Amino acid sequence: MKKTNLKNSIILITGGTGSWGKELVKQLLEKEHPKEIRIYSRGEQEQVKMKREFQNKTLSFYIGNIRDKNRLMLALINTDYVFHLAALKHVPVCEENPWEAVKTNIIGTQNLIECSLENNVKKVIYISTDKAVDPLNLYGVTKAASEKLIIAANLKRVMTDFVCIRGGNVTGTKGSVIPLFKEQIQRLNEITLTDKTMTRFFMNLNDAIKLVLKAAKDSIGGEIFVMKTSALKIIDLADIMIKKLGNKNTKINTIGIRPGEKLFEILISKYEAERTYNMGKYFIILPQIKLEKTHKYYKKKKLSKITYEEYNSNNVPQLKKQKIEMFLKSEGWLKNNMQTDALKYLKSLDKKNLRQFFKSEGWTNK
Repeated sequence: MKKTNLKNSIILITGGTGSWGKELVKQLLEKEHPKEIRIYSRGEQEQVKMKREFQNKTLSFYIGNIRDKNRLMLALINTDYVFHLAALKHVPVCEENPWEAVKTNIIGTQNLIECSLENNVKKVIYISTDKAVDPLNLYGVTKAASEKLIIAANLKRVMTDFVCIRGGNVTGTKGSVIPLFKEQIQRLNEITLTDKTMTRFFMNLNDAIKLVLKAAKDSIGGEIFVMKTSALKIIDLADIMIKKLGNKNTKINTIGIRPGEKLFEILISKYEAERTYNMGKYFIILPQIKLEKTHKYYKKKKLSKITYEEYNSNNVPQLKKQKIEMFLKSEGWLKNNMQTDALKYLKSLDKKNLRQFFKSEGWTNK
């Protein structure tokens, strides 16, 4: 087994200007001390903002699209490790532009695999999502296909190892319900719920990236690492936020489930549970395909299989309201002056446009 040593290495992060990418860069700089971190993404303005924010010579920036194989090939020269975060992630955008989602999320991932093999990259770490499990929308379908591509890449029997890391919702990132609830309460004095029985996994970004780095180091290729995380009822989250940020007139409007949305999230399907093992801070799913090195390595460890028939946000212990409140408080979400990229955008909208934004996102039907 080749040891993953990020110190003094050259690391490339696709989609590195997003919230996950920024936190990953922060922890890499603080704990791993790589020689160079290459940020590969499409957005010029986001790269400029990130460069100004970090002011660190270890970072270098590459404008490029993962659809562009030639550009990827150049960016990957002498690269040791790749963290693959780039994707079209917005569910409605993927539904309305299906071929674009396929080109970015599936073909782009295959481009990265082929370029990594040709450049003798040591390890590729692919960040996946709960949406890839029993997918209900096109975004989930493309992520599920990408997981299959990443795992099958280990069949090439070359020096590059490929591994998946699957996570659930992370608080405060773009698309997270918490900043949306906060703006709805403070600007519209209401919260919209799609269904009062809905549950979700939740964890903060700092902890998610810690697990990404741990799994990146522990992996040997061919595995899917699944983050262990807390779950909660969305109605409990709404109640706490109304209690702390709203008033007696704050309303909850139930609008019905949105297209492509599930009542609960699944991180390990019933079809995967039989080959899933408990690794302490995370679970590991062994591949269906025959990867002799991977199966042999984990067989020696004599790990315990999970007891869940399916690992979803409904069948794990739910956070009590007191714990949810403590979590929100510790993350700063109960402060009026809380600022994140998601909140900055929402706060830039006047009341009319804010309501229109919520309507376009399916968060309100008025």
